Amino acid sequence: MPAWRFVHTGFGSPAYNMAVDEAILTAHSEGLVPPTVRFYGWDPPTLSIGYFQKAEQEVDFEAVERSGVGFVRRATGGRAVLHDKELTYSIIVSENYPGMPTTVNEAYRVLSEGLVLGFRKLGLRAEMVSLASEEEKLKYSTAGSAACFDSPSWYELVVEGRKVAGSAQTRQKGVVLQHGSILLELDVEQLFSLLQFSSDKLRRRLMDSFASKAVAIGDVCRAIGLPPVTLAQAEAAFRAGIAEGLGIALADGALTPYERELAERLARERYGHDDWNLKR
Repeated sequence: MPAWRFVHTGFGSPAYNMAVDEAILTAHSEGLVPPTVRFYGWDPPTLSIGYFQKAEQEVDFEAVERSGVGFVRRATGGRAVLHDKELTYSIIVSENYPGMPTTVNEAYRVLSEGLVLGFRKLGLRAEMVSLASEEEKLKYSTAGSAACFDSPSWYELVVEGRKVAGSAQTRQKGVVLQHGSILLELDVEQLFSLLQFSSDKLRRRLMDSFASKAVAIGDVCRAIGLPPVTLAQAEAAFRAGIAEGLGIALADGALTPYERELAERLARERYGHDDWNLKR
């Protein structure tokens, strides 16, 4: 069974969290570290936006500042995510890893199989739904919304018919980076208060639509009478699920000095800088 590295970097700042993912990608591309699964959290809670989003058009920065929420632009696509009560994961592996599909959508399916198993280990009936048509995609999207869980891919991870995890992917230097949010709780009101809309009526309509299509683990547990899931329980379930889904052994590890130094530089020069975060 192939051995991958597992690192848990704890709670980090917005810039540092994104910098660490890129540092691992770079180190792996240079053959310095093995394929890696990383778990982490956010301090403070953070609004992240996708690489292609127009920050000043879509984000209400006054609301972000008032709320004390952090802000960062990801290197991956997708839309806005409020990182708070969640388990955040990243998977970094070479494009030429045995069995890794060449297309983004199929690679997403392979890398996300472990997430399905993680939800099931928590007693939730999760499944990967194939969205082959635009009509099927509309079931999980809300037109005009900048919120990430409203951005459906060819495959969606759903529980009880509602989207339960948001993931995004990029490929750089011959390496696949997929990261995403596994929500323990979801504050829809706060998320939408941080985004810009042409009117309050539109905000409310899109927020209601979003709430009908996205769900957090806590919502599902309350609906079916299960006790709440703690962060530690989620970490254990998804670590086991990812290992099983990828057919690997996850060995405890830590960031190398090279990765730490690179992450600190990237946090300072890129992810913590307006030139990156407000670039579009």
